[in-house]
Amino acid sequence: SFQVFTGNSNADSVVHHKLLHSMKARFLRFVPLKWNVGGRIGLRVEVFGCSYKSDIADFDGRSSLLYRFNQKLMSTFKDVVSLKFKSMQGDGVLFHGEGQRGDYITLELQKGKLSLHINLGDSNLHFSNSHTSVTLGSLLDDQHWHSVLIERFNKQVNFTVDKHTQHFRTKGDSDHLDIDYELSFGGIPVPGKPGTFQRKNFHGCIENLYYNGVNIIDLAKR
Repeated sequence: SFQVFTGNSNADSVVHHKLLHSMKARFLRFVPLKWNVGGRIGLRVEVFGCSYKSDIADFDGRSSLLYRFNQKLMSTFKDVVSLKFKSMQGDGVLFHGEGQRGDYITLELQKGKLSLHINLGDSNLHFSNSHTSVTLGSLLDDQHWHSVLIERFNKQVNFTVDKHTQHFRTKGDSDHLDIDYELSFGGIPVPGKPGTFQRKNFHGCIENLYYNGVNIIDLAKR
């Protein structure tokens, strides 16, 4: 976005400008458009940001962060997962959960793209017919921060990566997700569980990781 601000007309006074809405940006560029022709050319600018909470976990490619449920089985009709990540590795699991009945949800980097895999199962137990995969983004292994938001309500899913959203509907008859015991972030800790295969663990950083309103990284710190 481009905005024009009027500065002061002397060497001492201060002019304040407050934006109507907050902005997120990697860089700010100030371009002087004109100056006081009767004085010397000069520019002095200060920028004040908004309060920002940041919880970051570093994954070394061999680790994972587990979020264990209070009960044996978590059955949900609605799931919301949000996070930011940065990595130089093109492959790696960001989070994974699965159940003994065949349900699973996996978010992983594959050759610099993000893939979301969901299987809600169906009443006839034909799990292969209810598998849904969606891929978004490219060159996401550039060591810059990228934002991810997954919103699922029954069979409707919104998958957003860096403000690009894919709306889709899961396959199969079921509309609830059955996950046993835990969700794992950064990798799959126990290989060979039903429905899984060998995947690389995530190597990079994850910031502000939330699952259904729970701050996972802050919970791990406490």
